[in-house]
Amino acid sequence: MTRTVTVAATQMACTWDLPGNIVRAEKLVREAAAKGAQIVLIQELFEAPYFCQDQIAEFFDLAKPAHDNALIEHFAALAEELNVVIPVSFFEKAGQTFFNSVAIVDATGDVLGIYRKSHIPDGPGYTEKFYFSPGDTGFEVWETRHAAIGVGICWDQWFPEAARAMALQGAELLFYPTAIGSEPQDASLDSSGHWQRVMQGHAAANLMPVIASNWIGKEDGRKGTSLTFYGSSFICDQTGSMVATADRETETVLTATFDLDGIARQRASWGLFRDRRPELYGPLLGYEG
Repeated sequence: MTRTVTVAATQMACTWDLPGNIVRAEKLVREAAAKGAQIVLIQELFEAPYFCQDQIAEFFDLAKPAHDNALIEHFAALAEELNVVIPVSFFEKAGQTFFNSVAIVDATGDVLGIYRKSHIPDGPGYTEKFYFSPGDTGFEVWETRHAAIGVGICWDQWFPEAARAMALQGAELLFYPTAIGSEPQDASLDSSGHWQRVMQGHAAANLMPVIASNWIGKEDGRKGTSLTFYGSSFICDQTGSMVATADRETETVLTATFDLDGIARQRASWGLFRDRRPELYGPLLGYEG
């Protein structure tokens, strides 16, 4: 019996109408499920606008604990209703510490665990180190009802070590919720193609499909800057080939179906994991190589 799974990537704009963001995200999940999706990816930190554009202390009020979290509970009920897996990105308050986190919600409505973003960027318009501590969970793989999945968050997607760590632990699919767009310091910079290609490389190097969901829309900061998110959400197959891509501006649901058992046989036959030489990779364990 062939084991297949249908996945979805979504993209949307967010506003300071916080309930409205949840309504739009739910609509996209329902649309994806109606198209047969069993695992649906919503973009990074979708509950509010991308507040990391500015360093403003009042935005810490947006953070909530993972326990008894209304956002997570809302999508857990939706996941159970639709029999879909939903990685739910949220701003987590844990004691006196703050994380950029994802709750892995299974199709049963159960929360399988929390992943905290490991790599925290800091640059004009993306001042995440002001808000988030580096995650302490490490990279994990989640055995959901529909597939074993690995989840990274935005900046994590630029690091091949993260993808390989999840692949080695048995992930069958890699998911990356994202918030990325223009660079306030240089309007000529456009990383959209680079952003896609680095993840296509993860797919090809690990023979594993990759699903990425990004934001759309223009957001004005409170200190004179603005960001225009470039969408371009996508799904690529285990060779890195694009099978579904979104444009830069349109609220979108993308879907694709994969034969997990067939991909597993292909992965084994290529020998990429058999021929690894971890005893030679010591330079990866230090900052200086």
